[in-house]
Amino acid sequence: MSLTLVYSTGAAALLYALFRWVMPAVVQYHGGLTIFWHEAIMGRMLDTLTQSTQPQRLLGAVQKNSTRGNPRSVVQSIDDYCRHQEWAMNVGDEKGCILDSTVSEVNPTYVLELGTYCGYSAVRIASLLGPHAKLYTLEFNKDHAAVARQVIAWAGLEDRVQLVEGSSSEWIPKIKEQFGVKTFDLVFLDHWKESYLPDTKLMEESGLLRKGTVLLADNVIFPGTPQYLEYIRSSPRYKSQFYQSHLEYTKAADGMEKSVFLG
Repeated sequence: MSLTLVYSTGAAALLYALFRWVMPAVVQYHGGLTIFWHEAIMGRMLDTLTQSTQPQRLLGAVQKNSTRGNPRSVVQSIDDYCRHQEWAMNVGDEKGCILDSTVSEVNPTYVLELGTYCGYSAVRIASLLGPHAKLYTLEFNKDHAAVARQVIAWAGLEDRVQLVEGSSSEWIPKIKEQFGVKTFDLVFLDHWKESYLPDTKLMEESGLLRKGTVLLADNVIFPGTPQYLEYIRSSPRYKSQFYQSHLEYTKAADGMEKSVFLG
């Protein structure tokens, strides 16, 4: 009986170590394995065990561990959760610094974000905006949008952020009419990777880009946006620069593409 207990306890300890430390350490160097392990296996397991979704768990971490009305505290709480508890597809702390630097450099009045998810990057962007600036962020998933609204409000930034539910292809052509925005100074692309190129062309056609507008695209190496990169780098209408980095909260290769629209 005691021997069985010892074996059972040992097996449980090994299984815990496998799930908690070994597999995360193994997959962090490979983007595909990272997505498969954390989303297809661990994410579904946590959804079942907790009867909640990852966005809901992220919101819980924000409300538990951050200071209300303090955007940097909100960002830090999400980074800590994603590094030590559960991987998530935020832009993350490393590439977040590239995003912060770009926002500060451009000093935009109007920003468009494609892909809100839980509001992490929206908080980073909005916290750096001037008093009369505005971020418009588009999110297709209504459940993600509901959580993002709460995260943004917890950070005290709801007055600087207009969150719009719906597809980018639907909203891009009517942003001017709906919100009275003539052009954007900065666009952050972090939604479906296959939508980067058609949405960029749609923004061009809709007249939302002016001479000097900066496009910052995430995940151009992994999961990758080869058609977007080919277009943006070969077009005479853009001057482009690549920033080598890593997939959020891992050591897998990734990067961001910063492109200036030349008119």
